[in-house]
Amino acid sequence: MSLFGTGALGRVVRSGVGRRRVQTVVIAVATMMAVASAVVAGSLMIAATAPFDHAFGKQQGAHITAQYDPAKASAAKLAETGKLAGVTASAGPYPSTAFRPVDQTGFELPTLTLVGRSGPDGDVDRVDLKSGRWAQKPGEIVLAASFEGPSSEVGSTLKASDTTRAPTLSIVGFAVSAGKTADAWATPAQVDALASEGNPLTSQMLYRFDSASTKEQILAGRKKLAASVGSGALLGTQSWLDTKRAADQGAAATVPFVMAFGVLGIVMSVIIVSSVISGAVGTSLRRIGILKAIGFTPREVVRAYVAQALIPACAGIALGVVLGNLLAVPLLSDTEAVYGVSLSVAWWVDVTVPAAALVIVGLAALIPALRAGRLRTVEAIAVGRSPRAGRGQWAHRAMGLLPLPRPVTYGLATPFTHPVRTLAMLLAVAFGTVTATFAVGLTSSLGAVGTSQDTDSRAAVTVTTTKLNNVAPPPPPPAGGGVASPSPVGGSVASTSEPKVADPAKVRSAIKSQTGTRSYYGKTRSEVAVAGIPGSVQAGLYEGDSRSGSYEMISGHWITGTGQVVVPTRFLERTSTKIGDTVRVTYEKETANLRIVGASFDTSGNELEIHADMANFPSAEPSTFLVEVKSGLSADEYAQKLAAVVQPLGGDATTNASSGQEGVILIMSAMAVLLTLMLISVAGLGVLNSVVLDTRERVHELGVCKAIGMSPRQTMSLVLASVTAIGVIGGLIGVPAGYALHGLVMPVMGRAVGTSLPSPVLDVYEPVQLLLLGLGGVVIAVLGALIPAGWAAGVRTATALRTE
Repeated sequence: MSLFGTGALGRVVRSGVGRRRVQTVVIAVATMMAVASAVVAGSLMIAATAPFDHAFGKQQGAHITAQYDPAKASAAKLAETGKLAGVTASAGPYPSTAFRPVDQTGFELPTLTLVGRSGPDGDVDRVDLKSGRWAQKPGEIVLAASFEGPSSEVGSTLKASDTTRAPTLSIVGFAVSAGKTADAWATPAQVDALASEGNPLTSQMLYRFDSASTKEQILAGRKKLAASVGSGALLGTQSWLDTKRAADQGAAATVPFVMAFGVLGIVMSVIIVSSVISGAVGTSLRRIGILKAIGFTPREVVRAYVAQALIPACAGIALGVVLGNLLAVPLLSDTEAVYGVSLSVAWWVDVTVPAAALVIVGLAALIPALRAGRLRTVEAIAVGRSPRAGRGQWAHRAMGLLPLPRPVTYGLATPFTHPVRTLAMLLAVAFGTVTATFAVGLTSSLGAVGTSQDTDSRAAVTVTTTKLNNVAPPPPPPAGGGVASPSPVGGSVASTSEPKVADPAKVRSAIKSQTGTRSYYGKTRSEVAVAGIPGSVQAGLYEGDSRSGSYEMISGHWITGTGQVVVPTRFLERTSTKIGDTVRVTYEKETANLRIVGASFDTSGNELEIHADMANFPSAEPSTFLVEVKSGLSADEYAQKLAAVVQPLGGDATTNASSGQEGVILIMSAMAVLLTLMLISVAGLGVLNSVVLDTRERVHELGVCKAIGMSPRQTMSLVLASVTAIGVIGGLIGVPAGYALHGLVMPVMGRAVGTSLPSPVLDVYEPVQLLLLGLGGVVIAVLGALIPAGWAAGVRTATALRTE
C-alpha cells in the first residue's frame, strides 16, 4: 500500500483534491512562495563565502602576500623564508612595482600593482586566465578581469604612464587571482624596465601556512617573516582574511532581507495550510462520518486529509525550487563575474529546502487531520455542515445595534461564528500587511542609499576643465613608414596628443560672471597616500562651500575648512582611529596632518575614499565645478550659455541628471517587489479560501435571505463586510510589525557591508504612507473576498435553498 493509500482511500484523496480546487491552489501557491524565498536565501548565504573559498582553494591562494625591499633581502634569502616553520608552500620572489597606466581613450586608470611572473602557475596563487593568454615577452601585459571593458580588451593597448615617452603595453589576457595578489602581470624583464624609469621596485613573496585562520595566527606568521630577513627588509604584508572579508560583503547585504521574506513566507504557509485543512475538516464533518460508517479507520481518515495537503504542496514545492533558482541567477551573476567561477544554487539547498518544507506542511496538516480522525461517526453525521447552534449569536445582537444596513451588520458578525478560521484569516492579512510595509521601507531605503552616493547629481550643472567628448584616439602608425622611438622594453612610444585642459582659474571666473549663478564649489578626485594604510586611497578634494554635495554623515560633521578630513567607518576600523584623531595624508609631494571630523556613509565596498578641503594641498586644482542656478532659471539654458564660454578654453558644461541606481540596488529592489507581490497574493488567497468556506457553508442561509428580499448588491456587501473588520485589525497589527522588521533588517544589511546607516536611510516612512499601508490590510481582505462575494451574489435562490 502506498503512503496515501490505494483503492478506496486513493479515490477519496483524489476526490478531495479535485473538489477543493481553491484550497488546492492556495496550498500550492503558499508553499511555492515559501520554498522560492528559502532557496534564494540559502543560495545567497553560500554565495557570501563559497565563491571565494572555492576559488581560493582551487588556486592555492596566498595566506600572506609579502613585499620586501630587494636592496635589503636578496632573492636567495627570500627563497629561504619558504622553509620557515609553519610555512607549507611559497612562491617567488617576483619583481613588483606600482604604476598608473592610461588606456587608449586617454583615461587614467588607478594605480596598479604589477608583478613579474613567467607563468600563471606556481606552488601558491595559481592564477586563472579568464580570457587571452599569459604575457610571454616584454611589451605584453595581463590585467585583472575586473578591468575588462570596451576600452580594455584583449588586443588593446595601455600607456605605462601619462608621460610623453611612456612605453605602450599590449593587453594579451585577463586573469583572476582570488587572493588579489596583483592587479596586473607581465614578464619579470618588463617589470624591471618600468622600475628603472623611477617606479619603486619591490620583491613579492607568497606564502601558505599550516595555521592561518585567525588574525592572531596571521600576525604570528608575519613576525616570523620579519625576523628572518632582518630589520627594514619587510615593507608590508596583505592577509588573506582581509581579502576574504571584502569578498564576503558582495552577496552578504542581500541575505538579511531575503531571509526576512523567507521567514514570512514559511510562517504564512504554515498558517494557511493549517487553515485550509482545518476548514476542510470543519466543512466535511458529514463526509468524514460517512467514511467512518462505511469502514474507514481513524488512521486512514488522517492519511486522507494529510494527503490532500501534501499533493498540492509537492507541486508548489517543485515550482518553488525552479522559481528560487531563477531568482538567484541575477544575484549570483555579480559574484560569479568577480571570481570567474561558475555559480549556481548548491544541490543540497535544492534538496534540504524542499524536504524541510514538506515536513512543515505535513505537520501543519497533521493537527487538523488528527481532529478528523478523532471525530465519532454518529456525531459527525448528526452535526453535518451546519455550525454549532448559538455560536456568534451575541455578536449578531451587538452588531444589530449599530446604525448600519442589516446586511452589513450581519456580515460584521459573521467572523465570530468560526473564531479559528477568523484568526487564520486575520494572521494572513496581518502578514500581508507586514510584507507590504517592510517592502515599501526596504525599497525606499535602497533608493536613499543610491541617492546618497550620487552627490554630484544634486547640482543643476556640472562644469569640467576638459571637454566631455574629448576622447583621445588610439596611437597612429608612424608617418612615412618611419620607426617609432624605441621604448625601454620592446614597446612603442604612444604618439597621441594630450587633450586640452582649461585653466581652472579661467573656468572659475566664467562661472562667477555668468548670469544666474547662485552658488558653486570645485571638486577633484585623486589618489593620496595615508600613513598606516598600504597602497593608495581615493580622495575627494573640495574647493569652496561643498555642503550641498556632502555625503550623509553617520557621526561628526562634514568638512568646513582646512585641516579637516571626513572618512568612512571602514577607515576608522582599519586604522583603529576615531573622530578627533589626526592622520597624515600625502597628495603628490605635499603632506598635511588632518583631523578626522566625521564618519561618512559610504557603500563603495572595501575601497576607501576620504574627503578633505583642497586648500590643504596648494598644488591641487579642481577638475569639475558643481553649480546651482538661481530659482526660476532653466538649467539647460544656463549650461548652454556657459558652455559657449568655457568650451573655447578647453572645458565644457552640461546639466546634471541622476545617474540611476547601481545594478545591485536595482536587483535587490526588483527582488523585494517580486517577493512582496507573491506574499501579498498568498495572503489574498488565504482570505479567498476562508471566505469560500464561509459562503459555501452558509449558502442555505444566503438562499433564505434572498428569498425574503435580499438583493445581489446587499449579498455582496454582506460578504465583503465580513472581512472588512479583519482587514482593519490586520492593518493595525501589520504596519507596526513591518515598521519594526524594517528597523531590524536594515542595520543588519549595513553591517554586512561594513558600515552603519544614517537616519535618512533608516527613517523613510511618512505618516501618510503608514496610514495608506494600514488601509492596505483592508484592500488585501476585500480583494481576497471579491470572487466568493460575486459567486454568493450571483447564486440563484432556488439553488441555494436546495443546497444542504
